[in-house]
Amino acid sequence: MRQPTSPSPSQPAAGTPHAYGATAIGLHWIVALLILGAFALGLYMTGIPGFTPTKLKLYSWHKWLGVTVFALALIRVLWRLTHAAPPVAAGTPAWQATAAHAVHRLLYALIVVVPVTGYFYSLSAGVPVVYLGVWPLPVLIEPNDTAKEVLKQAHIWLNYLMAAIVAVHAAAAVKHHAVDRDGTLGRMLPFLKSGK
Repeated sequence: MRQPTSPSPSQPAAGTPHAYGATAIGLHWIVALLILGAFALGLYMTGIPGFTPTKLKLYSWHKWLGVTVFALALIRVLWRLTHAAPPVAAGTPAWQATAAHAVHRLLYALIVVVPVTGYFYSLSAGVPVVYLGVWPLPVLIEPNDTAKEVLKQAHIWLNYLMAAIVAVHAAAAVKHHAVDRDGTLGRMLPFLKSGK
């Protein structure tokens, strides 16, 4: 009797999806747009001199976006842990597959860590976070000038790191679509065609 053969490394195992589902796509783009909005808002509000009512309002909106990103990031991580991602496109060099995997892991970490540093930065400055102006969130640390400066710098530089990685991630996606034409971008934008 012929023994079943294992799938080759170039072929996905049985049950592995060939594309992302609607939930994964929705979470990806909602989180991406919220992060983009929070980043742009952060750049704009920090450029406003002094402490005007408008600046304070924008800081609140920035925090609310951060809390929302954090909550959705946790959902996204849980979804990813329970739902396999599609395999890389056939013919992708091993180093590119490894790099893509590392970038995805780092992005998942940053979309959780960046809002956390912002949250603790606000608390260390003695400013509790009241989500949407209605729900006060737990005050987990006391005001502390030293922690405030450390958390401020961590929040700023982790944001810039995330922006750089997102730019590389987006450039790679465009390259897969325009140069490789392997359908990778179409997995997150189903209306696109690989061009093959």
